Amino acid sequence: MSTVAVAADSNSGISREQAERMGIYLLPMSFTVNGRVYYEGIDLAQDSFFDKLKNKETQVSTSQPSPGELETLWNKILRSYDSLVYIPMSSGLSASCETASALSEKYGGRVQVVNNHRISVTQYQSVCDALTLADAGYTASEIKEKLEKEAFESSIYIMVDTLKYLKQGGRITPAAAMIGSVLHLKPVLQIQGDKLDSYAKCRGEKAARRAMLDAVQKDRKERFAEYDAKGELIYHYSFSHTENPDNVESWKQEICREFGLENIEGTPLALSICCHIGPGALAVTCSHVVRP
Repeated sequence: MSTVAVAADSNSGISREQAERMGIYLLPMSFTVNGRVYYEGIDLAQDSFFDKLKNKETQVSTSQPSPGELETLWNKILRSYDSLVYIPMSSGLSASCETASALSEKYGGRVQVVNNHRISVTQYQSVCDALTLADAGYTASEIKEKLEKEAFESSIYIMVDTLKYLKQGGRITPAAAMIGSVLHLKPVLQIQGDKLDSYAKCRGEKAARRAMLDAVQKDRKERFAEYDAKGELIYHYSFSHTENPDNVESWKQEICREFGLENIEGTPLALSICCHIGPGALAVTCSHVVRP
């Protein structure tokens, strides 16, 4: 039986320590802060990133992995494995997927790049699904096919705590940010596939939390209805946040009560999302779990 490795970029929110425990390979994403390049999880941790982000004079930008970085990682993996499934962030949010797909053509089918249309917590779930399929004996190309077939069967809803970073990124006008702050609006954003879009504008955090939970319930009844009809109601729920430790536990418990869960896992949102929304955010995700 051929051996299949699984790799992803750090936009998945997976830390180096988690990657080691899971038995996957991780490519750290690079960030340029005031002209200096940092790598997520190596010399740029979550707390130091937010310290830099809060400084008004700080200029932060993201960049995709270079072909050389990809080749170095892939060549290392393929010395020990027959083939590789590589899961980068959504092709609609970065050109890194397109770059990786073009580069993979040099490897004669040994590298399968998944155009997964996911990021952060839902991308993490795809990594878990890939491992399950690999353990079940699926080939790299079969894993790619299954993951891409269900790429859009996931949602992320994010409550933004401050409008400052949406304004800085040009996603809302300064006037809209000022009015929103006066009215104590908490925007709820959504990621379903290739875009970070507006979903709702809520008065206060309590209303924003309720809107996110209602959105997931709606997805279950509408977007995931075909699985319900087949008796395949297999979901993975998760929560996430951006530097919001005071509210994480209460949010976790609220999600568990809503969906009848005993426990739920959560991880910080990927820094590539944090750049656009800033600290204090809360998120909930739902994905249909891919089964062999």
